[in-house]
Amino acid sequence: MAEPLRFSKMHGAGNDFVVIDLRDGTPPPDAALASRLADRHTGVGCDQILTIEAPRSPGAVAAYGIWNADGSPSGQCGNGARCVAAWLVRDGSASGARFVVDSPVGRHEVENVGDGRYAIAMGVPRFDPADVPLAGLAAAGDQYALDLEGGSVAFAAVSMGNPHAVIEVPDVAAADVAGIGPALQRSPAFPQSVNVGFVQVLAPDHVRLRVFERGVGETLACGSGACAAVAALVRRGRIAREATVSLPGGDLRIRWPDDRAEVIMAGPAAFVFEGEWQA
Repeated sequence: MAEPLRFSKMHGAGNDFVVIDLRDGTPPPDAALASRLADRHTGVGCDQILTIEAPRSPGAVAAYGIWNADGSPSGQCGNGARCVAAWLVRDGSASGARFVVDSPVGRHEVENVGDGRYAIAMGVPRFDPADVPLAGLAAAGDQYALDLEGGSVAFAAVSMGNPHAVIEVPDVAAADVAGIGPALQRSPAFPQSVNVGFVQVLAPDHVRLRVFERGVGETLACGSGACAAVAALVRRGRIAREATVSLPGGDLRIRWPDDRAEVIMAGPAAFVFEGEWQA
């Protein structure tokens, strides 16, 4: 029998992960293995697989990869970044209040704020259509519109290292997440697909959010989606630069100090159990 694959099951605000240490040079899971691990009936069950890897930049303690439930790679995952940070602290690879990790899209400063919570510098939001990417447009705008089945949908588009469409709705509980989310993901306007967020403004410092993630479906939380939603709403003057984002799985605190600054995301990371996968 093949050697068992050791893993940690973790979650950040309900967004759950299988975390695998690949620093010994073991290759990352292929699409078939990722799908098997993520299956909630016959596998471990998760939204994404996170792989702990050797650091790629000077001063970083480690790098991480992100693999969606369908086996496709992802560029960024905010809740996953916090779980990686907590895993590295428990492992002893990261010590002190601050350290750096490498994601698939860059370096991220981490602050251990205590009580199982971490703050991550998630990068500067990018609104240029070419950066999202959003096809067929040359200039960035605060909002765009697409004709989908059932009518036109207005949305903001932003990259947090992965593509996001942000749709403001009057009541997030009544939003057609299961209809509009897949329809936008299938649109040729998003050549790399897109994470679709539905956001309701409750107060200048408080929003409610649901996210239909590419390669996964609707999740209990999406950290990069929370960052994208706040950045898009700040850009339109709808909310303050620091706000609580309430997702089905819990609350995240998002701060965007100014237009040229990185978005800072703070929230929990929790261990669920340890296990071995026998392939």
